[in-house]
Amino acid sequence: MENYNTPTLKNELANYISGYVDGEGCFCISFSKRDKLNIGWEVKPSFAVAQNYDRRQVLDLTKEYFGCGFLRRDYGDKTLKYEVRSLDELISKIIPHFYAFPLKSSKQNDFLKFAEICKQMKKLKHLEMSGFKKIVELAYEMNGSGKRKHPSHMILENLKMKI
Repeated sequence: MENYNTPTLKNELANYISGYVDGEGCFCISFSKRDKLNIGWEVKPSFAVAQNYDRRQVLDLTKEYFGCGFLRRDYGDKTLKYEVRSLDELISKIIPHFYAFPLKSSKQNDFLKFAEICKQMKKLKHLEMSGFKKIVELAYEMNGSGKRKHPSHMILENLKMKI
């Protein structure tokens, strides 16, 4: 990022990344059945941006800009993805960026719900029954056109608390 060494250029890059994410990015909360957990479900937040492999420079630039995350191939849609899954990195690097450089589409609403879920997870609310239910409700209000492995009613009906 040596080409972005002035405040003006850094600001342009930050706006460019937000615009790119507005079109090609996703804020996602997924759930996995985990019988060993008290509630029986794991909450997994992630932020991802995709691009065709031959145009990976924007993903490399985004990874360098945020200073976290990883690149991986997605064989399902034959793209390369930049992804951040670490809750600490989402809270300390990704979320502050999108508060400072907001998205311009309705994806901003998904981002705000994503940010709230991450904050609740940082407070360990996902380990409590009421907090987990709130997280499920918020997550299922996000990404209306996306695919989900588990319907929300199935997750909520299969909650458990170990004694």
